[in-house]
Order: sequence, then structure tokens, then C-alpha cells
Amino acid sequence: MASFKIEGGHKLSGTITPQGAKNEVLQILCAVLLTPERVVVNNVPDIIDVNKLIFILGELGVKVEKLSRNSYAFQADEIDLDYLESAEFKKDGSSLRGSIMIVGPLLARFGRGYIPRPGGDKIGRRRLDTHFEGFIRLGAKFRYNKEEHFYGVEADELHGVEMLLDEASVTGTANILMAAVLATGTTKIYNAACEPYIQQLSKMLNSMGAKISGVGSNLLIVEGVDSLGGCEHTVLPDMIEIGSWIGVAVMTRSELTIKNVSWENLGQIPNVFRKLGIQLEKRGDDIYIPEQDSYEIQNYIDGSVLTVADAPWPGFTPDLLSIVLVIATQAKGTVLIHQKMFESRLFFVDKLIDMGAKVILCDPHRATVIGHDHQSQLKATKMTSPDIRAGISLLIAALSASGTSIINNIEQIDRGYENIEARLKSIGAKIERIED
Repeated sequence: MASFKIEGGHKLSGTITPQGAKNEVLQILCAVLLTPERVVVNNVPDIIDVNKLIFILGELGVKVEKLSRNSYAFQADEIDLDYLESAEFKKDGSSLRGSIMIVGPLLARFGRGYIPRPGGDKIGRRRLDTHFEGFIRLGAKFRYNKEEHFYGVEADELHGVEMLLDEASVTGTANILMAAVLATGTTKIYNAACEPYIQQLSKMLNSMGAKISGVGSNLLIVEGVDSLGGCEHTVLPDMIEIGSWIGVAVMTRSELTIKNVSWENLGQIPNVFRKLGIQLEKRGDDIYIPEQDSYEIQNYIDGSVLTVADAPWPGFTPDLLSIVLVIATQAKGTVLIHQKMFESRLFFVDKLIDMGAKVILCDPHRATVIGHDHQSQLKATKMTSPDIRAGISLLIAALSASGTSIINNIEQIDRGYENIEARLKSIGAKIERIED
């Protein structure tokens, strides 16, 4: 178990280039299973969750070739389906939630897909019903081994159908979409997620020969095809990491430029930060954040307290609410943070309260933050990272705090952020990794 030792209170400056999007690349890597032909994927982040999935693909028989630091070639022409029922797979797959998305491609191409109950963040219940109900609607038979927590779907043939997803799940939409592209007939997916991740997956699948229309909307129409070919795909910059770097700049009152952010795919993110009073400038495809000594949260027109809540795209992503919450601790004003999707994601606020933040946890989904306006600096403390997003939020808080903080269980941060301490050091942060 490694830890970070962070000496807070230092101003930073410089330029940061965001990594490839974790949530996109996990889908893209699963899609290589849909074809026996070579698929090249660029801008792949070097993070634990992605590397775990690449390992699982290799164990499945996918030929993996590393072309450069962030580019890979994959060829799934000799798949070992027996691995899916092995003890090794039950262990490998259960440690990575993203592994659920291998089921759709395997079902579509080979007629069966299995997965152990996946792990990942401890942020509350994250149901798999949307995935499996979609597969069943396409004609698959579902089975579940309660003793081993092992799921399976099997089908001789998948048939296109109209379906309404019970929630606009990004991974559920991706999984069903990958199953439907090789089904017989036309599938209509209502209430589909439409995040840039899904748009990117749809573009990739279409470049492989799929026929998906409605890309970017909540209704995806998929005309099934007999087979898919190879392609080359480049992953978008990670919008969650971009939001995290904005948080780093704001909390340390630093000047920072974030390069090549793909502005057209950021949705509401810049607007939400601006509502917190943060100055952001669009310079070409970069974000420039000037040094700011104070930022004031906007109230609503009638003077009532601003609420920042997550919502399906194009609403605000839940993955950045913890960053917004930390930023608000040093804003001028008050904001209500409403985390609708996950009931345990706000439980890290007790660490911020220990650091001197004024946060009232109203219930598992809502927290009110009363900002210090930098009149009272957060105090360093020792803490443990419960999940990826809370981990990076605590790291941002520690960078702004007075004194030296220790963050344990930083493997959670490594799951989603590539080489984070070296990149922070490059802009002047005092951070050290301590291996136990």
C-alpha cells in the first residue's frame, strides 16, 4: 500500500496535457473483441484500470502489441473462451468494474459471455440490471450463480428489438450497443446514454462497418451487420482529469494552462466552474486559468443558494462533483452539492471537515458547503482515499492546505490518473510517493 506525502500551500504554474479518457478507453478496448482484424487505439492512458483490462484481453487470447507509450494494436483472431470459466478469470474480472463490457462483444460474436460480479469504486450500489435486461431483450438466456457471484448470457442468435433502458447507463448503453451491432435486424435503444464516450464508441463501431444512427442523441438505431473489420481510433482527452486540473489551479491560487482539451466535448463543465466564480479562458483548444485570489459563487436570480447536481449528459458529470465540493470550500458564498446517482460518494467530506472545511452532510446524496473565501486555510491531516474521485479531491485539498498531509490507499488514485505525482511536480507541487 503506497501513500502520498504532500506539502501544501505552494503556488503552482505551467502547462499540463490531459491523459486519454479512462471511461472512453475501457469501452473501446472491449470493442476490439468484435472483430478478428487488427485494431489500433491511440491515446491510451497508462493507469491501473486500463492496464488490468489489457491484461484480461491478453489472457482471453487477444494479441496485444504496444506501438508506443500510449498506442496499442489489438487482434482478437484466436479467442480462448475457456478462460471465461476459469478461476483466474473470476479473480481478474472481479477486480475491475469495466470488465463487464466484454460481455456484449463476446455474446454478439461468440454466442456467450460471462463475468464475475465486478468490483471498482465503493460508491454505493451500481446495478447491472440495465446490461443484462438489454441482452435478454436481444434474445439471450441469462443465468446467475449465487454461490460464486458469476453472471452469464448465451444465445444462438441475437435479434434486433426496441428497448427502453431503465436508466441512461453509460456502460449499459455501450454493452448493449456492442451486442446489437452484430444482431439480426434493427435495434432501437431508447433512453440511451449520449456522453462523448458513447459517441466515440459509436464512431469507432461505424468505422469498423457497423450501422449506428442517432449518435449523440438518446435514441440509438442499430442495423445489424454480419461482421466488423479493423480500424484505428484515437481516445478523447479525459474531461474528468481536465476538471481535476482546474481544481488544482483554483485551490492553490495558481496560473495553469491545460492543453488540447477538446472544448466541444466538455459540455457543461466550464459553465459549472464559472458559476462558482472561476475564471476560465478558451485559448484555441486550451483552457487558461489565471491566478485568482478570490472567487464568488453565483446565487440564483432570486438570491437563493446555487445547487450543483449531476445529470445524464449533457448535464453535469457525477465524476466531478467531488472536485466542485472541494473548490467550494474556499469560495466566497454557499452551494448545495446534490449527488443523485451514487449514495456513498459524498462520505469523504468528513476528511475535509477534519481539515477545517465548513461542510454539512445533509444526507447521503446532499452536502452544503459554506466557503472560507481563503480567509481560513485548510489544515493538513492524514487521510485514506476511498475511491478515485474522492482520492483526487483529497489530494487537491492537501495541495492547498497548511502543512504536510499524508494520503493512504493511493492505488485508488492510480486507477484513474496517469503518473499523477510526476505531473504535479512538473508544475511545482511538493509531493512524494511513499511505498510501504
